[in-house]
Amino acid sequence: MASMENEIAHDFSPLLKVYKDGRLERLTGTATVPPSLDPRTGVHSNDVAISSEAGVSARLYLPAKPDVTTDLTRRVPLLVYFHGGGFCVESAASPVYHNYLNSLSSQGSIFIVSVDYRLAPEHPLPAAYEDSWAVFKWALNHSDGNGPNEWLNSRVDFGRIFLAGDSAGANIVHHMALRAGLQGLPAGANLKGIVLVHPYFWGKEPIGAEANNGAAAGDEAHAGVLWKFVYPSSENGSDDPFINPNMDPNVGKLGCGRVLVCVAEKDGLKDRGWFYSQVLKKSGWGGSVEVIEAKGEGHVFHLFNPNSHNAGVFMTQICNFINQ
Repeated sequence: MASMENEIAHDFSPLLKVYKDGRLERLTGTATVPPSLDPRTGVHSNDVAISSEAGVSARLYLPAKPDVTTDLTRRVPLLVYFHGGGFCVESAASPVYHNYLNSLSSQGSIFIVSVDYRLAPEHPLPAAYEDSWAVFKWALNHSDGNGPNEWLNSRVDFGRIFLAGDSAGANIVHHMALRAGLQGLPAGANLKGIVLVHPYFWGKEPIGAEANNGAAAGDEAHAGVLWKFVYPSSENGSDDPFINPNMDPNVGKLGCGRVLVCVAEKDGLKDRGWFYSQVLKKSGWGGSVEVIEAKGEGHVFHLFNPNSHNAGVFMTQICNFINQ
């Protein structure tokens, strides 16, 4: 008979496993890389502490300066990015996100603030939301040019702010935009749009193909079960407004004018992305929402296969959305 230390209480592969003795084994997302001057793109990254007490930080990505034929004082859009990983794995220092955001910053000429929020289960939700809002507010504090970070003060156009994230990070994007709409932003700061990549939403009632395929967050960790694990104090489970925007009476109060929802044909969460767009259209929100679907691809394919043709097309679509 297996000892308790090897008995599994929760198996959320390929994200993590929890053993009956309380031990936690993260199966992915634990590797990290330091900030750097990326020789491939010329993007310079740096880490900043937002709250040393809570352990909240961010990684900043400064695109290479324009060449001498362009205006050296030209400011670039600000993108605040929230990584995925089911709220329980990955970080802003993860190699997959570091490499992706180097490329995104370079191709789109975008200043990026990549949020490093605390992870469940050590820090169950809503910790990730509060951390993400703290970083967003920290970035906004530079909108008058007098913030603590000179990169943000001198290079960012705060009239062109965007939020983006994948999976759990896309879920956070929605709630940050909603909070911006409800609480407002500082003078001179304009949240133009948000990008939700393969968003991690759910609900008690199956929609679309969910009833047949047992959709997953990631690969095999069922979305509803994982939600209960990362947010055990939620009173409404999978119909909590944090995971099911359709249950939120404030869903139509997003503080931006444009939304891009990205779904993938073979992603079990695809129907939730489409449903989210429908919820917004019916909510009374006055902005525009667009959905793009990557044919033949699965959940966060662009991170796993960044050099593929479809990943390249996808990055161009996001850059165009931000720079149009």
